Amino acid sequence: MAIGWKLHGDGRTPPPGEVVRPDERLSWPRTAGIGAQHVVAMFGATFVFPVVMGLDPNLAIMMSGVATILFLLIVGGRVPSYLGTSASFVGAVAAIRAAGGDTATVTGAILVAGLVLALIGLLIHFVGGEVIHKVFPPVVTGAVVMLIGFNLAPVVANVYWPQDQWVGLATLGFAVLCAVLLRGFWGRITILLALVFGYALSWILDKTVGQITSVLPGQNLLDANGQPCTAEGPYCVATAFPHDRVDFGGVSSADWFGLPSMHGPDFKTSAILLALPAVIALLAENTGHVKAVAAMTREDLDPVLGRAIGADGVGTALASAVGGAPTTTYAENIGVMAATRIYSTAAYYVAAAVAILFGLCPKFGALIAATPGGVLGGITVVLYGMIGLLGAKIWVENRVDFADPVNLVPVAAGVILAIGDVTLKVTDDFPLQGIAFGTIAVLLGYHVLNALRRPDASGAGIIAPGEEIGGPVRRADGPGESGSGKGESSQSKDEPGGGPG
Repeated sequence: MAIGWKLHGDGRTPPPGEVVRPDERLSWPRTAGIGAQHVVAMFGATFVFPVVMGLDPNLAIMMSGVATILFLLIVGGRVPSYLGTSASFVGAVAAIRAAGGDTATVTGAILVAGLVLALIGLLIHFVGGEVIHKVFPPVVTGAVVMLIGFNLAPVVANVYWPQDQWVGLATLGFAVLCAVLLRGFWGRITILLALVFGYALSWILDKTVGQITSVLPGQNLLDANGQPCTAEGPYCVATAFPHDRVDFGGVSSADWFGLPSMHGPDFKTSAILLALPAVIALLAENTGHVKAVAAMTREDLDPVLGRAIGADGVGTALASAVGGAPTTTYAENIGVMAATRIYSTAAYYVAAAVAILFGLCPKFGALIAATPGGVLGGITVVLYGMIGLLGAKIWVENRVDFADPVNLVPVAAGVILAIGDVTLKVTDDFPLQGIAFGTIAVLLGYHVLNALRRPDASGAGIIAPGEEIGGPVRRADGPGESGSGKGESSQSKDEPGGGPG
């Protein structure tokens, strides 16, 4: 059931070998403690990604709590999971803003993508996941996830890193050391630790060595004659000026309690097309996370896979309808469950309630918004690279055969089109570029080539069994089928999977 839990044993930590099931709970103080762990685990990425997308982090955190509660209700409490801010839309948002779109255009495009994801979840619920696996096989989903991440490289190079390259380098080095040296719970909050480190370092440098001179987006706008101007564009650009790395002006003026700023969406076809490829990444991500939870809880969650995907879409649509950030299930919180063996959904309700309370503190949101650009530069190098490499992870886990040109050629073309931000002007008012162009090239290229040439009897090009992310792609006809088509995925069924939200 969605609400109402049986007390596990005496309510204390479960003995070795035992687990707390989704419909069970520990004593409420211990449940609150586990809920707090979930808040910390999701916290770093949930407010970093809204910042890099130019969205209100306070609203994002509050709506993540609302979306989590909605998710738990839709899945009937069978899939314990937290819905934090999705990284899959970061590339699309950067492209929309680069094309002149404002925040309302961004959230309108995300809202439509959320509704599409919800409809796909509904389809999966009634017809099963095989149809989705056939349309979006592992070679395609892996490519889309990869191009979404790597398309963001210019954002790091041109926006964040130049603001303070030395703080960016120090933050990057700290994040890498934490990721390698820390284990367990601390290893899962590497990004949060790096952000705190970079924030503190920036404040210390302001006090010791003084201001830095660099370009801040949207500030000190000058035209070609060096005169102040108001609207950033080709003839009105941000220019370098001396400034503190950390500006607490907005923090001191913000209230302690109040609703975060909200706005309505604006719908533009060009922006929507840029956001839709993220749906493919979310399908792969949600499927992987549900399978990971099923492996840990030893329950068959296939009957609720469609509901879980649909719930994520509904959460994204609801959050973006009021100006918030997109949502997705979080591997960070799956990691907490793997470490504690406590799968109680009661802890997630606690975490959601805490997130909503955080969102109702504007001063907290102003503190997040004051994160120095150099710190974001160091963090985004790691985050964006990790997003891209999650695509490679999908390929490896499903043993995609790149000796087969049907797999190799469309992926090679699509990834370069996306990373290079290549534009195809279909009409003057309808351009395809970057992520959208790369995704269409991969999707259509794979299916067209697959239809034109069937694999031979050796089994070359058969990609992954049906049990893992993406499912079956192409199988040789007849009894001669062999090779990787009969193997198991390299990921153990007992291991949690997935990547950062």
